[in-house]
Amino acid sequence: MKQASEAPNLRRYGAEHPAYKSYSLHNYRTIPQLDQLSEDQLFAIEVVGRVFPFKTNNYVLNHLIDWDNVPDDPIFRLTFPQKGMLRQHHFDQIASLLRKGASKAEITQAANRIRLQLNPHPAGQLEHNVPVFDGERLPGIQHKYEQTVLFFPSQGQTCHAYCSFCFRWPQFVGMDEHKFASREAGRLVDYLREHQEVTDVLITGGDPMIMRARLFSRYVDALLQADLEHVRTIRIGTKSLGFWPYRFTTDADAGDMLAQFERIVASGKHLALMAHFSHPAELENDVVRTAIARIRATGAEIRTQSPVLRHINDSAEVWAEMWRQQVNLGCVPYYMFVVRDTGAQHYFGLPLVRAWQLFKAAYEQVSGLCRTVRGPSMSADPGKVQVLGVSEVRGEKVIVLTMLQARRHDLVNMPFFARYDAEAVWLDELRPAFGEEKFIFE
Repeated sequence: MKQASEAPNLRRYGAEHPAYKSYSLHNYRTIPQLDQLSEDQLFAIEVVGRVFPFKTNNYVLNHLIDWDNVPDDPIFRLTFPQKGMLRQHHFDQIASLLRKGASKAEITQAANRIRLQLNPHPAGQLEHNVPVFDGERLPGIQHKYEQTVLFFPSQGQTCHAYCSFCFRWPQFVGMDEHKFASREAGRLVDYLREHQEVTDVLITGGDPMIMRARLFSRYVDALLQADLEHVRTIRIGTKSLGFWPYRFTTDADAGDMLAQFERIVASGKHLALMAHFSHPAELENDVVRTAIARIRATGAEIRTQSPVLRHINDSAEVWAEMWRQQVNLGCVPYYMFVVRDTGAQHYFGLPLVRAWQLFKAAYEQVSGLCRTVRGPSMSADPGKVQVLGVSEVRGEKVIVLTMLQARRHDLVNMPFFARYDAEAVWLDELRPAFGEEKFIFE
């Protein structure tokens, strides 16, 4: 794996570092390393990139992708559109339009028709999670679980690079009616005052760490100045440690952002960065290790999570190595997710039984400090459903599950059973065991 060739001055914040350069569909053919791909491979990137969002940057290109292993490199697959992400008939629709020189509007219309067939808002995000307050819906807020509210600052609704599997892909494709975003935190504070059961606020996106520190501080100030004693934890969902760790080392306002973290901790709130790492390659550069150390020095905690992804990290050895590296760096392994039932699930998803087998095999290889991780977990409509394993009960082979989180809090940690199905990839493909008519959450 290539190491960062730059030697940023890590003795002070704001030191010089490589200028950030991003690539998307409009300029992807200027990426020098893509010269080794065939014209068909380049065309496939363009076809799939018309439906799913595509963005990468020079850090990912120069320090994470092993170009000697492309197109099989896991980070390449994680960040570049892959032909298999579209069903063949959908691929052919877009390819035909491109080949005949169709207008941008015509291609966008066709792409939107395909997108609407890909379950753009899984698990009731739009229908059930957006709360109503004072008679109006709050589109920048989700409140699914009693203790936790998600907040989507509008300035944080992009990323340093897009993950090809991302279940929030509708946020980034220009379909505004499917986007979660809020420009001000006042309504969030009002909502939290009325909901004393909320203990955690998760600032998410997109990636909030795409924001400048001064913008981020506006949202943090609103929360801290409101003096909401029942809100004990502020979480930040971010992929920046994986895709642009300079955010916390040598970006011009890196020191300001870390100072914001210190201020949150000093206020008495617990600060947790929910860091997305999908492969050990994202942990191997000195700059990400320095970024992790600096964040932890502010008093913040870093918890790590990712889906298990076919073609990228569907290996017990990969997961075990990733958890070990994370613990060695002072992070807390938190979740192995199941790919959500949206977008290119057919390309990235694994059968639930296979996902559990990978989790178990990885879990067996690591010490107790790594075993804080939970999974494999489906973030489904009724809640976070964990696959506990396969067993035989009363002569019937079953899949054992439980609810790690639930819309109905009384169902949390309640075991239940599904008929054994080696092919099922999502909760709605399972059927209750023992002749029962429905699951406990139905």
